[in-house]
Amino acid sequence: MCICVNCHYVDRCLTYNAVEYQHQQPHLTETPDFEPLEPTINVNIRNTPDAIEMEWDVVGCESFKEETGKWARLRPGELVPT
Repeated sequence: MCICVNCHYVDRCLTYNAVEYQHQQPHLTETPDFEPLEPTINVNIRNTPDAIEMEWDVVGCESFKEETGKWARLRPGELVPT
């Protein structure tokens, strides 16, 4: 799971914005202004009969500042990305 959903900077982060783009999801912000230090992204690739699927998850970041539920508060009623 992407650690960003519980990060204080999720709505300002350039890396999370790129992950949203890769998942073709709406951005929390169109103008992120926070560049995190040393984010680590896992990319899982799955071959299916119809397509190649890629899952991008930030699994580490030197700038991570825990704020449990931050993403959910920004998008009330939506399913939290896993």
